[in-house]
Amino acid sequence: MNFARAYHPHWNTSEKLLVRFLLLYFTTYILLQFLSQPAEPLVRLAGHLILGVEKELQFFATGSGDSTYAYVLLFVNFLITLLGTIIWTLADRKRASYNALFYWFLVILRIFLAMMLLSYGFAKVYKTQFPEPSLIRLLQPLGSFSPMGLAWTYMGFSEAYNLYTGLLEVIGGLLLIWRRTTTLGALLVAGVMSHVVVMNFTYDIPVKLFSMHLLAIAIILIATDRKRLYNLFFRNKATSSIIEYDPIKNKRYQKIKTGLKLASVILFIGVSVWQGYTNERSFGDKRAKPPLYGIWEVQQMKVNDSLVAPLITNDARWRYFVIDYKNRCSILYMNNEVKWLNLEIDTSQSKLSIYNYDYEQHDNFSFTRDDDRLNIKGKLGRDSLDIQMKAKDLNEMLLPNRGFHWINEYPFNR
Repeated sequence: MNFARAYHPHWNTSEKLLVRFLLLYFTTYILLQFLSQPAEPLVRLAGHLILGVEKELQFFATGSGDSTYAYVLLFVNFLITLLGTIIWTLADRKRASYNALFYWFLVILRIFLAMMLLSYGFAKVYKTQFPEPSLIRLLQPLGSFSPMGLAWTYMGFSEAYNLYTGLLEVIGGLLLIWRRTTTLGALLVAGVMSHVVVMNFTYDIPVKLFSMHLLAIAIILIATDRKRLYNLFFRNKATSSIIEYDPIKNKRYQKIKTGLKLASVILFIGVSVWQGYTNERSFGDKRAKPPLYGIWEVQQMKVNDSLVAPLITNDARWRYFVIDYKNRCSILYMNNEVKWLNLEIDTSQSKLSIYNYDYEQHDNFSFTRDDDRLNIKGKLGRDSLDIQMKAKDLNEMLLPNRGFHWINEYPFNR
């Protein structure tokens, strides 16, 4: 099968069928990534009538790409592709080749894959996808982590590892933009994405469908140069340069295309760098720490003037009060349950507003602080609370303070 980027005048039936199917499938898939919500009627129709899905199918951005809605949407994608391929084959049986169409199809795949790799890459370079383990995460026992939470903690621990993996994705994305480096870029991206796919499956990260499609696109791009790669890696034979097919020979067009491509790359990188830089300093690892930042261990807690014993069976007793992010706090209870609440701090009046949808009070606590001691008094819901706390020394925690060592006489595996 001559599935390659070079021009060939006569395509056999299997080549034409394959290109029709792949073109319809992946262009529809890319479109539906941006039109997931408008596709709701089709998803509901296919889900209820064909697949027998009884639950309500409604688009909602939960952060999961492997939801029931996503799987039904993928089924719709396949149906559209199958029906389109049949109609296209019947209506266009006499066409000898699809050189120009195949060229533009590969352009679409390269641009989409490059955009995704650059976006994910810069999110690691500037460490906004995997932030450092939060203070509340450092207090939780390892057994309470979900597989995805463990993966996020593992990735977020090392800024250098994020930079390394992010740069691989950025370099792979950049190499895909130029036709001459497409094969090298696709090989690099395939290696990177195979690691991502395996991680998504083995750590139950709900981006399995999307990552598999990105890997598949990289493999398709590699397949267009498979003969030369086979000769080089498996037959130890010299390879000749490929004559890339280009449907437009106009020199002015080529200059305009090159200029637009360079301008787009510079603009995209510029915006990505600016967003990454600002986001990392707004809510990422380099953010400004809020007042009262730290882990506050509860020494004594009174509820409605009654002392609450620090028993693990008491699910209402606070163990830690954690302030890590602006306008947010978390409470770790004696039974290791975690509750997140909204927080506003008025240092000028020594007032705290601790609330959520259940507790709508504002300025409901007063606080006093003396070095490593914090006392808060106020009302949360219907209960009056009086809580005395002591700051936990963050320098005593092993994970964030172990650091890097060139020399280890013995493995420091704790």
